[in-house]
Amino acid sequence: MTHIVGELVESLAAGRVRIVDLTRPLSPQTPIINLPPQFAQPPRFAIETMSRYDPRGPTSYSNAIHVWEHTGTHFDAPIHWVTGKDLPANACDTIPAHKFIGPACVIDVTAQAAKDPDFLLMPEHILEWETRYGRIPTQSWVLLRTGWSKREGAAFLNEDATGAHSPGPHVSASRLLAHERDVLGIGVETVGTDAGQARSLDPPFPNHATMHGAGKFGLASLCNLDQLPPTGSIVVAAPLKIVAGSGSPVRVLGLVAV
Repeated sequence: MTHIVGELVESLAAGRVRIVDLTRPLSPQTPIINLPPQFAQPPRFAIETMSRYDPRGPTSYSNAIHVWEHTGTHFDAPIHWVTGKDLPANACDTIPAHKFIGPACVIDVTAQAAKDPDFLLMPEHILEWETRYGRIPTQSWVLLRTGWSKREGAAFLNEDATGAHSPGPHVSASRLLAHERDVLGIGVETVGTDAGQARSLDPPFPNHATMHGAGKFGLASLCNLDQLPPTGSIVVAAPLKIVAGSGSPVRVLGLVAV
C-alpha cells in the first residue's frame, strides 16, 4: 500500500492536490464566545514573549501562551459536553488518530444565512443536498458553509440585548447526521457549533448535546469553505494531545484534487 502514500506525495509536489487552510489566525484579537452570565467566562488568548534573540535567550525566539481550549478555530471532543462525559475515548488524548481525517461534505447555505442570521439547518436541507451530491458517507466531516467567516469585529459574534445571532444546525439535523449518517462531526464558520440563540432552544445548545452525546466531534471558526467542492475533498483536523482535553485550537486543512 506504500504506493498510495507515494502517489499523494507526488500529487502534492506536482500541484495535483491543493491544500486549503481552513484555519483563522490566532491572536489576542481572536473573538471568543460569550457564555450566559451565570457560567464562568473563558479568558482571551494571551501571548508573552519569553526571549527574542536578546539577553533572555540570545539564540532563540519563543513565547508562552495562555489559551482556552475552545478559542478560535478549534476542535470539540465528546467530553466537552455533559452528554459525552462518560463515553470511552472521549478526550483529545484518547480519540483514535484516524478519526481526525475524513472526507468532507460542504453544505452551502450562504444565501439563507444572509437573509436570516438565526437560520437553522434542517433535515430537509440535508436531504436536498443529498439529492444533488449523493448520500453523506459515514465517518465524514459535514461542513456548514454560511459565509460567516467573512465577517470581522462585532459583526462576527453579532450580539444584541437578546444574545448572539448566528446560524447553526437544528437539533433534528444534528440527530440525522449523528445517528442516521454516522458522521465524524460537524464544522462551522461561526464561533461555536451551535446557533447564536442556542441557549434558548430545546434542548439548550442542541448540537453540542446531540453530537457529543453520540461520540461525535465539532470544528468551529472555520474559513475558506468556499474553496472546497461540495464533495471530493478530505479534511485533516488533529487537536493537541491534551490529557483529558475537552478540545483544542487546531490547524484544519482541506485536501482538494485540482
